[in-house]
Amino acid sequence: MDRYDKLNEYIENHSSPEGDYLYRLYRATNVEILNPHMASGHVQGRFLKLLVEMIRPKRILEIGTYTGYSAICMAEGLSDEGRLFTFEIDDELEDFTRHWIENSPVADKIIFTIGSALEVVPTLGEKFDLVFIDGNKREYIAYYEMALKFLNSGGWILADNTLWDGHVLDESRNDAQTKGVREFNDYVKNDSRVEEVILPLRDGLTIIRKIK
Repeated sequence: MDRYDKLNEYIENHSSPEGDYLYRLYRATNVEILNPHMASGHVQGRFLKLLVEMIRPKRILEIGTYTGYSAICMAEGLSDEGRLFTFEIDDELEDFTRHWIENSPVADKIIFTIGSALEVVPTLGEKFDLVFIDGNKREYIAYYEMALKFLNSGGWILADNTLWDGHVLDESRNDAQTKGVREFNDYVKNDSRVEEVILPLRDGLTIIRKIK
């Protein structure tokens, strides 16, 4: 185990436990689903829950449910009246994800939809206090603009994977996903409507606050 792995282990051991249900969901994701690293995991999940408890949103929008780990973590931090609307575009994940969400202790706080957030969110008639973007990297700017439109003033956007395993610094990487992340980061940096900071948490997490 190298120094980086040891440090991650230390961080996990000194963070609040994820709980048995999330532990089993993460294991099932790793056994049954391709690309299991896409699930948020223990430390990021605890961070998301704490952020929700600090911000105290009434409505959360999540773009990119995957297997439901992050949705459940954020819902854990919601008040009894709070609701989380989460969207997953990949219908092949529906049976797995719906099972884990609907059997979770916070199932009553989560509205899970298979479909395009870009198409469905404008029809909901909802305004949000917090948005978590973790979908197709090529569409991050489109998600972001939609999020701002339906985000209350002073609301928050979290954008995941914004360091993209360090590929944002690799000029030889010109695939669509990497370009999407780079363009998004530059777009947010130059947007006077918000203030933002990138945290080197896991694969990069940008915290954005709407000020205009």
